[in-house]
Amino acid sequence: MALEPQVHDYLRHLTIERGLSTNTLAAYSRDLKRYTEWLESQGVSDARVITAAQIGQFAGSLRTVDIGDDAPSEPLAASSVARILSSVRGLHRHLADEGAVDSDPAREVKPPKLASRLPKAITIDQMNTLLGAVTGDDVLALRDRALLEMLYATGARVSEAVGLNVDDVMDDNEIVRLVGKGSKQRVVPVGSYAREAVDAYLVRARPALSARGRATPGLFLGQRGQRLSRQGAWLVIQSAARRAGLEAHVSPHTFRHSFATHLLQGGADVRVVQDLLGHSSVATTQLYTLVTADTLRDMYVTAHPRAR
Repeated sequence: MALEPQVHDYLRHLTIERGLSTNTLAAYSRDLKRYTEWLESQGVSDARVITAAQIGQFAGSLRTVDIGDDAPSEPLAASSVARILSSVRGLHRHLADEGAVDSDPAREVKPPKLASRLPKAITIDQMNTLLGAVTGDDVLALRDRALLEMLYATGARVSEAVGLNVDDVMDDNEIVRLVGKGSKQRVVPVGSYAREAVDAYLVRARPALSARGRATPGLFLGQRGQRLSRQGAWLVIQSAARRAGLEAHVSPHTFRHSFATHLLQGGADVRVVQDLLGHSSVATTQLYTLVTADTLRDMYVTAHPRAR
């Protein structure tokens, strides 16, 4: 049984049945191409003869330096290996579910253990300084202030923010509908500062920006009237961070991390934060509780007379 047609069938399944995004499908395709090319180098082209040992050897090859005719390849990080193995495991699980093979050899192959990386957030004072760095009443200043306030008010990913349409801001700007990974939708409340900033932008800035280009339902627009790109949003954030003196510490995800961390510091339940962030697993959200625990520990050590 040739493996390549089975890979194409699996990718078609991901497209039709699971509705994955173009970028996610491209990542799956790259991972599985790397896997099938390695199998071919080992003389394996039949899905029915692949063993758990071979899949384990493939995983091991990703963590070693390959010195071939070209420049040596760098070993992949554990996170990259885990992602590629996830694609491989998904393929073999699909083949087993479809009855193309008798068993799933990848089920026995465990991905490398990943170190917990704590999200980076800035303090509430730093965030206030950052948001206050965008001043002025021109159309771009009004747009930039609305974008930054919306990112911090909702914890939206930057792709979710630039993907917003005007109709996604509802009930007098009090709630917003975000479309996250896997086209999953969630509704998030919007705080008063963001409501005021978005309202000012919609009334005094967006019509002028929209008149510069073709009609688009996009909420946040670029200088030529088109939907603002992720790169454009990144430049807005960098410009504000530079004015606030925080350039080295701020990325688009900083707003999302700070949103979650500040909510937990304020006493929000982790399950509520999970829903607001759109995490499928509470374990992902619980990383933020480690951040707040570290903060409490630092304050304790600094303040308690017998802590050191």
